[in-house]
Amino acid sequence: MQPKLTFFVFLLLLGTALSAQTVRVTDADLVGGQTYNWDANTTYILDGLVFLEAGGVLNIPAGTVIKGSRQSQITTGDNTSALIIARGAQIFAEGTAEAPIVFTAERDDLSDDFDMDIEFDRGQWGGLIILGNATIARPGGEDGIEGIDAGNDSAKFGGDNDNDNSGTLTYVSIRYGGSALSPNNEINGLTLGGVGSGTTIDYVEVYGNLDDGIEFFGGTVKVDHAAVAFCGDDAYDYDFGWRGGGQYWFSLQENNFSTGRAGEHDGASPDGQAPFSKPTIYNATYIGVGESTSASEGDAADALAFGILFRDNAAGLYANSIFANFNGAAVAIEDRADETANDSYQRMLAGDLKFVNNQFFNFGRGTGFSSIFLVVNENEEINSDNTPNFVTKMMTDGNQVVDPRFNGDDRDNDMYDYRPGFGSPAADAGEGTTVPAGFEAQDYIGAFAPGNGDDNASWLTDWTEISATQGMLNVTGVGQVESQGFILDAPVPNPASGITAINFELPRAATVTTTIVDILGRPVAQYRDEFAAGANSRIVSVANLPAGNYVVVVNAGNSRLMQKLVVRH
Repeated sequence: MQPKLTFFVFLLLLGTALSAQTVRVTDADLVGGQTYNWDANTTYILDGLVFLEAGGVLNIPAGTVIKGSRQSQITTGDNTSALIIARGAQIFAEGTAEAPIVFTAERDDLSDDFDMDIEFDRGQWGGLIILGNATIARPGGEDGIEGIDAGNDSAKFGGDNDNDNSGTLTYVSIRYGGSALSPNNEINGLTLGGVGSGTTIDYVEVYGNLDDGIEFFGGTVKVDHAAVAFCGDDAYDYDFGWRGGGQYWFSLQENNFSTGRAGEHDGASPDGQAPFSKPTIYNATYIGVGESTSASEGDAADALAFGILFRDNAAGLYANSIFANFNGAAVAIEDRADETANDSYQRMLAGDLKFVNNQFFNFGRGTGFSSIFLVVNENEEINSDNTPNFVTKMMTDGNQVVDPRFNGDDRDNDMYDYRPGFGSPAADAGEGTTVPAGFEAQDYIGAFAPGNGDDNASWLTDWTEISATQGMLNVTGVGQVESQGFILDAPVPNPASGITAINFELPRAATVTTTIVDILGRPVAQYRDEFAAGANSRIVSVANLPAGNYVVVVNAGNSRLMQKLVVRH
């Protein structure tokens, strides 16, 4: 019986291997008016700009991986690769927390959380672009989407149907995109042009994009549970009269190479074009590049000096949110020199631009309201005459400058856990507040519910690249982890300052490789040893490592296990 069992297992494994395949997709492979059902057992490689035209439907099941080719690997002559859902087409990409849908670079090995470096591997491909028929603030009511040749009719967006439905995105992670078609003409991680309110977008991540994370060009779509991390430009950008909204938004910038704002908010083009942008955003947590960073000179007129900038007649509501760790001011609104012009200062005076019940903390320009809430002219120079009016409005609308007391907010030591911790004033600051229809009332403010350690893990857990690579866990590790009889304990001690022990148990003798990886995925120490079956230990020196968060990656045979390690000196 044993030979038959072995042969059966061989056939089973062979069938599994044959069922998993890679398919290159060019623009010719998707045609308008057709329905396409992709397979989670297939990896799809975008070869150039791939459009799904009007009438087309693309169904993508949970667990599917879509990869974008970089320019040197594209066979179609395009400068980059991207998936574009045109007006009148629909995408239904419906992942789960256990099986997210991942859009990433072709060279990204998804079995290795640390093979990509967010400092050097951004811009490997384009991104995901969805275009719809909702109203936009442009003359003639339509425009060509940013990043695509203006002469391409399939790249047009805008119309008169604010309830337009472009499909569904749930549990979708978009990684390492943002490549440029030409200088200063990059593609955002997720671009939404004229997308209507009938579209569902919930649980979406953009990680390590070279340009903006998520950008809205008009439309009325609402986006919930959105995370943008380590992008080269702005995290959330809106323009052309976006009037949708969102709840539970998170942004995280890296102090060494982020060059944008958490929010760059424009109203219309031209400024007086109707309708102007006026979204509603609740429960955001925006984390900047750090109060003090070499990424900016710290001057108020620098491009990095505002956490959020409103201009070009932009309005909007931020409520029950947290903004922290920016190297300049918190918020600036534009007041044009021409007093007859439409601008964001006028929107503030009219009550269209509001900040209500938010907490602000740790800004490079200071701690006073008049230091971090500014009115600026079209050249981003401070208007001292009108800034007091904005300051008064911020004070009367329940905003505070206060430490939200996150679980982990140590920029120098790479400790990231932006849930309100013990004694946080954010934990109950939303209690009793009312929210509009379609939003959830919460006792807390910010993007995440309060919690400590692994208790009440955030909605980022399991499905995001942020969770995998930044390890937002309790600093003492996660206890034992196991794979095929290989057991790895949390390091002891942890946190460590001199040495720490990596204890593990092997089901059989094996060559064991122990790698210490920093927060950017770069190996900083590695050990290779032969160990016998049973309990074993590898002593690791951390005395020469900078303080911060690390991941211990241990490979034994065909098994790989990881634990979090914190170094403190």
